[in-house]
Amino acid sequence: MSPQLQPIAFASTATSTTSTTTLLGRALDQNEAVKDTVEQSADELLVINAVLKQALPEHVQTGEVARALQKTDELESRIQESVEDLAQVNQVLAQEICKHVDLERELAATKAALAQAKGQFKGRFFMK
Repeated sequence: MSPQLQPIAFASTATSTTSTTTLLGRALDQNEAVKDTVEQSADELLVINAVLKQALPEHVQTGEVARALQKTDELESRIQESVEDLAQVNQVLAQEICKHVDLERELAATKAALAQAKGQFKGRFFMK
């Protein structure tokens, strides 16, 4: 690769990195919104289940009704587990975003150093 093409390749990499960071940020935002919705749904299900258990007399909580109440308990647990899983995914996404931001800074510093070195190189060898 000729020396003139390298800065273009670096610029392309920087654009790609910025784009990736932006995409990760949007994914994190969307995931946070989903987590919040799922968490709210779990809370609502908890309230509904509690109301049903209180409103229905013990002697009615048998057969199909008992199974339905049991299923809502199980569903509530699965939803809460999903909230926790989403929180972990969000944490990983946030860490990846931080890594990408650090890489972008490092790349910008490297590009600046390369441009400075290139300028010094031209000044020493081509200005005579």
